[in-house]
Amino acid sequence: MSADLDPQNTAPAAPIPTADTPELQRRGFLRSAAGVGVAATGITGFPFVHAQEKIVLRYLGTAVNQDKAIADKFEADTGIKIQYIPVTTDDVTKRAVTAPNSFDLIDTEYFSLKKIVPTGNLLGIDVKRIKHADQITSLFTKGEVAGKKVGDQGTAPKKVMYLDGPTGKTFSKSPTGFMTLIPTVYNADTLGIRPDLIKRPITSWAELLNPEFKGKAAILNIPSIGIMDAAMVVEAMGLYKYPDKGNMTKKEIDLTIKTLIEAKKAGQFRSLWKDFNESVNLMASGEVVIQSMWSPAVTAVRTKGIACTFQPLKEGYRAWAAGFGVPKTVTGRKADGVYEFINWFLDGWAGAYLNRQGYYSAVLDTAKAKMEPYEWAYWMEGKPASQDIKSPGGDVLAKTGSVRDGGSYEERMGGIACWNAVMDENAYMVQKWNEFVAA
Repeated sequence: MSADLDPQNTAPAAPIPTADTPELQRRGFLRSAAGVGVAATGITGFPFVHAQEKIVLRYLGTAVNQDKAIADKFEADTGIKIQYIPVTTDDVTKRAVTAPNSFDLIDTEYFSLKKIVPTGNLLGIDVKRIKHADQITSLFTKGEVAGKKVGDQGTAPKKVMYLDGPTGKTFSKSPTGFMTLIPTVYNADTLGIRPDLIKRPITSWAELLNPEFKGKAAILNIPSIGIMDAAMVVEAMGLYKYPDKGNMTKKEIDLTIKTLIEAKKAGQFRSLWKDFNESVNLMASGEVVIQSMWSPAVTAVRTKGIACTFQPLKEGYRAWAAGFGVPKTVTGRKADGVYEFINWFLDGWAGAYLNRQGYYSAVLDTAKAKMEPYEWAYWMEGKPASQDIKSPGGDVLAKTGSVRDGGSYEERMGGIACWNAVMDENAYMVQKWNEFVAA
């Protein structure tokens, strides 16, 4: 995937390529007879060619979460074409609720399931048809990393991982044979910093509102995510301890927004950013030295030769996760094609491709088999790079001797404090967040 892949991205939807565009022409078509059947017509003996229609899977998700290399590789391996339908994060949910017949496969965040599943528009994914189902990381199935429980405030995947049946509209508290989503990508977010400009250790979320960084701090302006970052700061400052940062009461929302507004009026924030590239530019220019940040954005700053750290903090990370879902309208060969894609995705190539960009994949063992030992050691084990670490596109992401920020998979994903969520009081929260933006 591109360096700016993140399911949070709310950039305007890109146009959907048509069969006439050069991009799709370049992808070519499967040059095999697999899609063509030849049969005899019984009495007459005249042969006819029956062209089995090629499977095209309409893949609904955010534009930055749809990677041409993955679609091309899958088509080359299976002959099945992926047609990307890129929309914003919010529109993924809206389509799932209102137009389930407009796509064959959905790539959505786990927090959206509380809105989608009650409609009955998603089928439970039959675990028996998923080859590597029993190897999906325990972070999703049990809420554990290396046998230890991680924070589950917000919409932890384990809370919404299973349905009570193949057409269930409610979540099962214990594992069943039917999953809501099969994980695609996930990660844990923290603050990004410019260590060369700060010149001292940063260990707490509280630093985001430290007056020392007045006019040089920034926060993410996507309400449901930004308020979680703000809550991490409020707790770190010792102002309040939330029972669940992912599902605040109105009073808790008021306290959180009041804290942000006071900081904003005091001139703390240089920017409230919405766009991935904006966050990169703020840090690369030095206008901002500390901010909410996504791991690939930190990588993008580094590829410009500028020091930037995805900073582990003592209070932990805010995590997010996305996965593939199957709409109830998909049947027959299309359904077979969807399951084939999901199984292919878990088989290692895609997982390795994602891991090389700093994400994490659902089945670690198959991804490991497709990575070089030195890559796995750097990305997953927190060991110093024994040679330069490169992106799938060949860009140098880390020099020999570098260690990944946050260390190993167990350290990073084991340090989760909360998960992205949609609150019961979401409408009120958005209203109050807009007051902060306007303040």
